[in-house]
Amino acid sequence: MIILIAGSSHTGKTVLAQKLVEKYHYFCMSLDHLKMGLIRSGHTNLTPEDDDKMTDLLWPIVKEMIKTAIENNQNMILEGCYFPYDWETYFEPKYREHIRYICLVMTERYIENHFEDIKKYSCLAEKRLEDGWCTKENLLRDNKETLKQCRKHGCDYWLIDEAYDVEKWMETNEVGI
Repeated sequence: MIILIAGSSHTGKTVLAQKLVEKYHYFCMSLDHLKMGLIRSGHTNLTPEDDDKMTDLLWPIVKEMIKTAIENNQNMILEGCYFPYDWETYFEPKYREHIRYICLVMTERYIENHFEDIKKYSCLAEKRLEDGWCTKENLLRDNKETLKQCRKHGCDYWLIDEAYDVEKWMETNEVGI
């Protein structure tokens, strides 16, 4: 099984991935690590802020990694911001049946009521070196667009509205095996 965890920044993708690793013992990779490897090695002139262009660069590589893992009967969790919303169109049915995609989306109400918590827990699963761009306005804009795109493309999503409760979500959403 391949689990893709998508969503805009600060929605808890890495935390959810870590909880799924603990439950299923799958290999996990953050697309941020692949992104930074390409940037730091000089294989691209893109910067960490070039998210749209980064998706175009990373997706052809990630897509083939997913196919290879499926062909080798391996389980894997990939998490990050760099999945196209039409990801399914890149795979034949024999591959799609082994992929579970979930996009994390925070509602306006959640962001308004929990912005300080979002900032406070932003380093729960990883150490963020620079987080000044993370404003309430940016989160509201990005999550609104993410929800719009998920609905447009029929993507599965977890709408985080009242509480970010990974344990409760995992109890009701079997994503692995």
